[in-house]
Amino acid sequence: MRRRILQSTLFVVAITALVLGGPLAITTWLLVEDITRSDLTARLEQVAARLDEAQASDELDRSAIGLAVPAGGRLTLTLPGRAPQVIGADVGANPVVETLPFGPGGSLLLAQPRSEMRTEQVQVTGIVVLLVVLSVGTGAIVATVTARRLATPLLAVADRAARLGGGDFRSVPQRHGIPELDRVSDVLDASAVALAELVQRERDLVGDVSHQLRSRLTALQLRLDELSTHPDASARKEALAALEQTERLSEVLDELLEAARLARAAGAEPMDLRRGLAEVADEWRPALRAAGRSIKLRVPDGLLARVTPARLREAVGALVDNAIQYGAGAVTISARTGEQTLVIDVSDAGPGVPDELVPHLFDRGFSTGSSTGLGLALARALVEADGGRLELSRSRPPTFTIFVPVARADDVVSLPRPAGASPR
Repeated sequence: MRRRILQSTLFVVAITALVLGGPLAITTWLLVEDITRSDLTARLEQVAARLDEAQASDELDRSAIGLAVPAGGRLTLTLPGRAPQVIGADVGANPVVETLPFGPGGSLLLAQPRSEMRTEQVQVTGIVVLLVVLSVGTGAIVATVTARRLATPLLAVADRAARLGGGDFRSVPQRHGIPELDRVSDVLDASAVALAELVQRERDLVGDVSHQLRSRLTALQLRLDELSTHPDASARKEALAALEQTERLSEVLDELLEAARLARAAGAEPMDLRRGLAEVADEWRPALRAAGRSIKLRVPDGLLARVTPARLREAVGALVDNAIQYGAGAVTISARTGEQTLVIDVSDAGPGVPDELVPHLFDRGFSTGSSTGLGLALARALVEADGGRLELSRSRPPTFTIFVPVARADDVVSLPRPAGASPR
């Protein structure tokens, strides 16, 4: 994108330089010749005036007339019945010549070496060409700066949109100083908040519906189980048949919930936790450095989780953001192997979470500051969407723990081999 902007701008600058610079150079070349000939004509008029005065007094002052002849030039006076009178040196072949009629049948001819005019033409035209080259160079610099100023924000906005499509709903406070692009960034942030709320509402709805259905099915099964002991044989038979249908309905509900979970985790893939969490640390390191704090990464090699990378980075990023707002000291991201999962801890050296706030920490809209209260709730929803779990494992100092599934064997086998790698 930057190259296309730069090329198009340079093309316009080059065309402008050719369209304006070429005619300007030609015009300058001709203008110097016109000025030279005008100067010769003016000198001839001065000589004619002095000759008129000399004829009136019958005296010809050659030294006074010679002052009107340019250096290296030659003046030729031709009068009827007289030999031509020449003042000045030889001007060589193909000089610049101007003539002026003088008296009855006479003429004045003033010649100047053409090389002097050519030298002046080359100098003046060279200055014009130099100015054109400087203009092109200035245009190239402006084009480079403009291309960088436009391309970098456009790439940032495109990356923001791509991360939004991948499930990264964090708002980006950075703006670029370009009203149109800043407007797009504002719209993307508003869309991110709306999508985050939508994901959370969907998650809450599924949880509420499944809970209510399970509660009603359990109550129905208990009633049918009581009816299955009724003395009437036909009543017992119908109760057992209805009980069998409720069990099948419960199985169908489990299958639908599992299908919904798998659909949410459709983008899950093997992810190297060390590499993925290092990207999160690099992303948040400038913000922590600006606050006079640091971030530490303690993740061993070889930990492969089956997650949606964008979701996990968003969830860990939300925890780091929470540590920046409410914590203190260095933020530590660590990972280890659990019993059946991989465990990611995000902690800091802050005062911790008050006991009365612990039960509501992941509630949507709950916040002790000016934030939207969606960060932790969204982080939990994103982790759970991939079959994981997010908990506050310790309140003082605060430590949030994410449990994520381990990559399956068939996932690891199907991973593409790096370029140039060969089996040993």
